[in-house]
Amino acid sequence: MAVTVKFFASVREAVGVSSDTLVLPVEVATVGDLREHLSARGANWRGALASPALRMACNQVMCDAATPVPDGAEVAFFPPVTGG
Repeated sequence: MAVTVKFFASVREAVGVSSDTLVLPVEVATVGDLREHLSARGANWRGALASPALRMACNQVMCDAATPVPDGAEVAFFPPVTGG
């Protein structure tokens, strides 16, 4: 399954990229699974994605960790407050 992941504001600054296209392993089925998968990339990723206040969206709809990630989805991670 392929997805596009976007990172905004302080999350983008911490991980050093604004977006990435990934082919996910079969065990990554939800937004929470994706968050854990990305956190395994290293300390800066864990730190950026660890906040319980982190906001998430799947296909431009706010979601929680249990939201399924369909093939071709766009998933976004961003802090609770972002500037314009």
